[in-house]
Amino acid sequence: WDHTCLQFAVLFLFLYFYNLHPVYQTESTRFLGLRPRTAFLQSSENQLPDNSQPQLPLFYAQPSQRCAVDAYDKVQCGQHNISAADCESINCCFDGHLCYYGKAVTVQCIRDGQFVVVVARATTLPQLSLDSVYLLGRNEASCSPVETTAAFIIYQFPVTACGTRMTVEDGYLVYENAITSTYEVGIGPLGAITRDSQFELLFQCRYSRTAAEALVVQISDVPQPQPVVVPGPLRVELRLANGNCSFKGCVNGDVPYSSYYEEADYPVTKALQEPVYVELRILERTDPNIVLTLRHCWATSTSDPLSLPQWDLVVNGCPYWDDRYLTTLIPVNASSGLLFPTHYKRFVLKMFTFVDPASMVFIHCNTAVCHPTAMESCEKSCTRQRVAILEKTNLDTVASSGEVILLV
Repeated sequence: WDHTCLQFAVLFLFLYFYNLHPVYQTESTRFLGLRPRTAFLQSSENQLPDNSQPQLPLFYAQPSQRCAVDAYDKVQCGQHNISAADCESINCCFDGHLCYYGKAVTVQCIRDGQFVVVVARATTLPQLSLDSVYLLGRNEASCSPVETTAAFIIYQFPVTACGTRMTVEDGYLVYENAITSTYEVGIGPLGAITRDSQFELLFQCRYSRTAAEALVVQISDVPQPQPVVVPGPLRVELRLANGNCSFKGCVNGDVPYSSYYEEADYPVTKALQEPVYVELRILERTDPNIVLTLRHCWATSTSDPLSLPQWDLVVNGCPYWDDRYLTTLIPVNASSGLLFPTHYKRFVLKMFTFVDPASMVFIHCNTAVCHPTAMESCEKSCTRQRVAILEKTNLDTVASSGEVILLV
């Protein structure tokens, strides 16, 4: 795929029949290019005919996570008296008492000519909004989910209904349908972004003597860029921190800023809604009395800060209020251990992708130096007062980050 196009991974799963008996091949993959994903089909005996056996999930999460299903979300897999070995042989999970479906997306075809499709909320990262999932024939009343919970959505419908396309290929009767999710788009004055996952699942039942196959279309990597520092009267560097934030409250502290991405690390890859830790610092200045301030921070899909589309992150030194996921400004004070803490500015944003034309993200900030006085401080809350103070200085510059892309 052209790397300038919106990079949403599209997952195509082709399910074939062997004499009307489904025989599935399984394969690990990275869904959306973000994380190893898995699926799950939660089906109970009243959803499947007695002569039907649950089939293997198509894609798996990491083994340590696949079976980590909360008790209230567990759905029986197979017969009541199924053994642990038989349970595992059909790639379900066994807790010593119950055989249940793991966290996976599973598509099954029943002998009486029906599809059973289940989409887990955890199919993508960030998690899907199950309300956004629909079949090709979503306007047909009979194509509504047979069950929906907080964890998953289940469809069961005839192979001839719900917009299913029937074709004949080399003498084989083929039934094909698709499940798609929509995504919410944030519209700004200079561009549009989204932080929601989107996927398309194309499934196909083929009546022939054929083994099962799975085809996955993945996103290709994009060329590696380099971080950019724009020289000027004021030299400011914008860099991305790569520290881990693994405990509650650390997002607003210094922990994520313990290390930074180097030039060789770009492009930096992030998942949708994953925190992106940004730091700006004054270079080659040792005056402890000056204060670095943010005027305007924004994102573009290219390294050119003037290119379109754009998405605002910080406006007049404050988070962009029209973004549902507000940028978080991180205080930098003496406790940070920095020699000149007033020379630094930090903030955290949630990773997003541009809707058009690409999912590459470059971060740019217009900064200024503020000289505090006995009457006015440079560190004020997000009010018009602070804007007036920033307008007094003429020492400003624009600093840009290297490329940030969706993880593949």
